[in-house]
Amino acid sequence: MTTAVEFDGRTALVVVDVQNDFARPDGALSVLSGDEVIPVINELVELATAAGSFVVYTQDWHPEDTPHFEARGGRWPAHCVAGTTGAELHGDLHVRGPVVRKGAGAEDGYSGFTALDVATGDQIATGLDTLLRDREIGHVVVVGLALDVCVTETAVDARRLGYDTTVLLDATRSVATDAAAREASLDRMRSAGARLR
Repeated sequence: MTTAVEFDGRTALVVVDVQNDFARPDGALSVLSGDEVIPVINELVELATAAGSFVVYTQDWHPEDTPHFEARGGRWPAHCVAGTTGAELHGDLHVRGPVVRKGAGAEDGYSGFTALDVATGDQIATGLDTLLRDREIGHVVVVGLALDVCVTETAVDARRLGYDTTVLLDATRSVATDAAAREASLDRMRSAGARLR
């Protein structure tokens, strides 16, 4: 595979939410063709690792009772409940770095970097930014699931935090199946200054 990015010691590959509930066809919030990104991401993981890049993974890790779910007024059916098979990273995914869990409390949000405390309105850092800054990362390459939700929010947040940001579109898939919704997500990332390749 020829990639549009050069991996090096100041670049991080951020693999977003490649979990059973999203990537498997029988997952609780299955992304259409979500499992197709896994071989692509695995090749990127190996390229990044060989080049000395940092590889980090995000993982939804929700409590059973959370404002993120429809039952509490949220947008989504129950998914990626902490400790369940659905919340596990997909078994075929190459894991070569730390995992940052998100959505583990009474918060809502999608970015790998931050979540919203719905009670206070405060932004809660996940720890991803600290991991990257400790390694003097300047450029992040974002891949994973789903393009129009957590990938977009992670890329937009990365730009807000000052990272040079690239999203590799062949290594992600959308929840939305209509072209207009997908294009709106692409426009948000472009407007934030992310490069889409």
